[in-house]
Amino acid sequence: MSELIKVETSGGFFQKHVSAFVDNGAKVGAQTKVWHFSHIMPGAVIGERCAIGQNSYIGARARLGSGVKVQNNVSLYDDVHLEDDVFCGPSCVFTNVINPRAFIERKTEYKKTLVKKGASIGANATIVCGVTLGEYSFVGAGAVVTKDVPDYAMVYGMPARVQGWICYCGEKLPKDYCCSECGKKYAKDDVQGLSLVNSV
Repeated sequence: MSELIKVETSGGFFQKHVSAFVDNGAKVGAQTKVWHFSHIMPGAVIGERCAIGQNSYIGARARLGSGVKVQNNVSLYDDVHLEDDVFCGPSCVFTNVINPRAFIERKTEYKKTLVKKGASIGANATIVCGVTLGEYSFVGAGAVVTKDVPDYAMVYGMPARVQGWICYCGEKLPKDYCCSECGKKYAKDDVQGLSLVNSV
């Protein structure tokens, strides 16, 4: 049984499962759903129309845009920022300290991780803190990301490397960077990655 509870917010209502904790001081946008056993810390900001999967954790300084989908068993610690329409696959991992020690306090040394608009992260991928994942990039399942990922890049492996390019619609692009599925065409930029040339 779903047992979702409606909670009023400034722009309408969000829903949470009875087993989920949304602490006072957290900001959750309208039409967002927070599922079983999840915990949203005070200070966390979550946009509209998001889905927070079962057993997830959103830290006090985590920021999520609108339309974000966080699958089961994902922890978004302080200083992890997800822009609009980001997808986080089941059990993907974020960190916020580059050199942790149990016996040394490093809360003032958190490194910001930014996942830009429309990016997708596959199941069980690990995103080492301090990196930026470009717009509409695609991180394969089980990848270990240790450096920035360009816009529209498809990366996988340990460590993750650019293995190809991917369209806005999620299809792998051929060598001419023209999507056979939706017709969008891109141009290659050695610095930024790909940029959209036409929108069909």
